[in-house]
Formats: sequence, structure tokens, C-alpha cells
Amino acid sequence: MSPLSPSPRIVVTLMVAAAQTEPEIAERKNALYVDSVVRHGAIAIPLDATASGAAREAAFRTMDGLLLTGGADIDPARYGRPNEGSRDLEPDRDELEAAAWAAAEARAVPVLGICRGLQAMNTFAGGTLLQDVGGHVTNGWGHGPAATHPLRLVPGSATARVLDPSGSAADLVVNSYHHQAVRTLDLAPGFTATAFADSPAGPLVEALETTSGPWRMAVQCHPERTESTPHVFERLFAAFVEACRTRS
Repeated sequence: MSPLSPSPRIVVTLMVAAAQTEPEIAERKNALYVDSVVRHGAIAIPLDATASGAAREAAFRTMDGLLLTGGADIDPARYGRPNEGSRDLEPDRDELEAAAWAAAEARAVPVLGICRGLQAMNTFAGGTLLQDVGGHVTNGWGHGPAATHPLRLVPGSATARVLDPSGSAADLVVNSYHHQAVRTLDLAPGFTATAFADSPAGPLVEALETTSGPWRMAVQCHPERTESTPHVFERLFAAFVEACRTRS
């Protein structure tokens, strides 16, 4: 990055740490998301559901990109389904992120989704979710080693070009901290699956991207948790920040 390159302003949606059962761990999680874009030269604008209407409006008006992060399940009413295994719902966060997504769509800024963020992007764009995948997650972050599984990239996808530009990598092994998922049949119009993982419920979408229009990518794993993530995922954060910088 040139010293004269602009520092893009990226809205980072976060959980309200004080409202979680483990506030200290929640604060640490939030910090990891913020650092994932700051270390690549961005200016982070952290927002959670306590942000005022004025703060939200100002952030959305000036953002060059949007990072939708991990957290609680999305209310299934948002995608027209009854509750079939969703838990720890946070409607106020759903509202914040739906507004952030609408602003990003209106202004055509890049969007990156992580875990819940992937699911949020899919539901806001008209898709659905599989609300519970048995046996797909074990220890919570900060409570022992992460559950892991192989991830298969779709050759030729933009996601694959970011994570494996040489086209020579074997299956990546990623962390697994989610009990909800997207299957191919759940995908919103305009999205395509770019990575998969096996599960008791069949193949799950581990990454997605848009087929046209503004830069949109999402991953189901948690690449900000670098202790359990292949280093190649730093390329994802770098690519996202660069897309935001170009937009700015």
C-alpha cells in the first residue's frame, strides 16, 4: 500500500458485548474483527445495536465498505420460516445489520460476511437457512481447541482466486463455530457457492460470492481467529480492504 493510498472507512457490525453471557470474551471477539481490517490499512467504524440513529446514519453515509461479523442466530421470521432450532435471537442486531446491508446495496460498497455475516447476507438478499446442523460445532471460542473440517474451494471462483491464486492448494482445514448453515437450495438469487464442507445434513456452503455487481464475499468459518485458520485467509481481508479502497 502506498503511503498516499486512501484509508477506506469500513463499518464493522458487532455484538453488544455487555449483553452477552461472557462479556470479556465478547469484547475480545469484537476486537478481532476490528483488527482484521485495521491491520490491512482500513479505518474501522464499529457499530453495535446500541448505536443511535444519528450514528448509524453518519456511518452508513460515509462508509466505503461493510463487514458483517459473527454472533447470535438471525430471527427466522426474517426469512419467512418458523423457529426450527434457532436460539439466542437478537432482533435489535438483525435490524441494525438489515439497515447496514440496505445502505451498502444502495451505495454499491463492498461487503464481507463472516459466519453469521454470511447467513445475514444470504437472508437479506432473499435466501433461507438450515437452522440446526447436528454435530457440526463443539467448543466455544475461548473454551478449548476449535472443531475443524476440510473446506473445498470451487475452482475458478473469485473466492478461490483470492485464497488460492496459484490453483495448487489442497483442501483447506478451517475452524467450525456454527450450528446453522446455508445449503445450495437455500442460496439467495444473485449468490453462488464458492466453497463446500461435508456435514450430517449434506454439503454445506462454506463461502459465497455475487455473480455480478458490487464486490460481495462471505465465509462460514472465522478467519479473524488466526490461531485456528490457515494463513491464506489474510488474503481475504487484504482483498476486501483493497476493494473498499478502490471504491473510496
